[in-house]
Amino acid sequence: MKILFATSEAAPFAKTGGLGDVCGSLPRALAALGHEPIVVLPAFRNAYQAGLELEPTGVYVDAPIGQKTVRAQYLRSHLPASDVPVVLIDQLGYYDRPELYREDGADYQDNCERFTFYCRAALEAIPLLGLEVDLIHCHDWCAGLIPAYLKTVYADRPPLDTLPSIMTIHNLAYQGNFWHWDMALTGIDWKYFNWQQMEVYGNLSFLKTGLVFADALTTVSPTYAKEIQHPPLSCGLEGTLQQRADDLTGIINGVDYDEWSPASDPFLGDLQYDVDNYAEGKAACKADLQARMQLPQRHDVPLLAT
Repeated sequence: MKILFATSEAAPFAKTGGLGDVCGSLPRALAALGHEPIVVLPAFRNAYQAGLELEPTGVYVDAPIGQKTVRAQYLRSHLPASDVPVVLIDQLGYYDRPELYREDGADYQDNCERFTFYCRAALEAIPLLGLEVDLIHCHDWCAGLIPAYLKTVYADRPPLDTLPSIMTIHNLAYQGNFWHWDMALTGIDWKYFNWQQMEVYGNLSFLKTGLVFADALTTVSPTYAKEIQHPPLSCGLEGTLQQRADDLTGIINGVDYDEWSPASDPFLGDLQYDVDNYAEGKAACKADLQARMQLPQRHDVPLLAT
């Protein structure tokens, strides 16, 4: 299957947490199973600093954002230690910033505009770059408009008109909620701005939009799939998630053992351990950390970090 990963993060190009880890490693795991993933993400400043080759394609996209048209160029790269292609949307005005989403403790004021453009440019990459795609896998709120675009603005435009989408919730607390007048930036008909589709308490919600319009929903574990259908972990979206409960599947996040293995982790030094001596190894690592942090070396108390 040819799968387009629509995500704002994929390590090592861009990462703030688990989303970046998943979208940097899951495509490689799928490729090893015989699938053909391709990752599409913004060309954040972090991507230029990742030390990987970014090749200009010479192909540009012009996307309407409200009353203006915004241009970007597509760049090509690949995930390290793989042949998984990566397409980056190079729009300096939106993405050449110190951080991905916020700075000095405050969200960027134009986040709605930045990620509306991302969603449109990600979809436009399919015909403009001649990508063969069977499925679009959307990750978290930044890609939340894509399922709606497929069923509204692009509903009559081949090859996008027949593409199914999956929406994956990594953290329901991050919803991409914006001022209702920002709906005009999307180009989607105002009739969809209602409590059953794109509106949450008077605001435009990217995540709710994705949850409503995607053909299937997934999240990071079966337990989390149940928890987010009820307060407090539903974060106000319990109605939407309960309505789509039959389409929601919890799949436990995997681990990339090439990177997260205590048997080969270079940061553990001579304290590396494996399945044969994990009890002793974990205890030694805990004692070492306690010593480094000038804490009492007690094996009978939990060690917590925030």
